[in-house]
Amino acid sequence: MSAKRKKFSKQFKLDAIQHYEKGDQSMAQVERELGITEGALGKWRSELREVKSETEAFPGNGNLPESEARIRQLERENAQLRQEKEILKKVLAIYSKDAR
Repeated sequence: MSAKRKKFSKQFKLDAIQHYEKGDQSMAQVERELGITEGALGKWRSELREVKSETEAFPGNGNLPESEARIRQLERENAQLRQEKEILKKVLAIYSKDAR
C-alpha cells in the first residue's frame, strides 16, 4: 500500500527556510530535525527564489500565484473578445450583402 504524502503549509515552508538560513546546520540536518524528506528544503528554497514576493510563494495544490491567475484570466477575456469581434465581422458582412 502506498504511503500518504505529507502536506506542509506555506508558513511551515517559510519557517523551515528561515530556520536553515539563520542557523548553522546543514540542509540535511534541518530536514531530519523537521521530519521532511531529503531535498524538500532545497526545492522550497528554489521555488521561493523564483517568485517575486513571499505572498506568491507556495500557492497550494493546483493553485496559481496571483499574477499567473490574473494573466490566465486576461488571456481568457482576450480570446472571448476576439471571438465576439469575428462574429460581429461576419454579421456585418451578411447585412452588407443584404443591403445591396
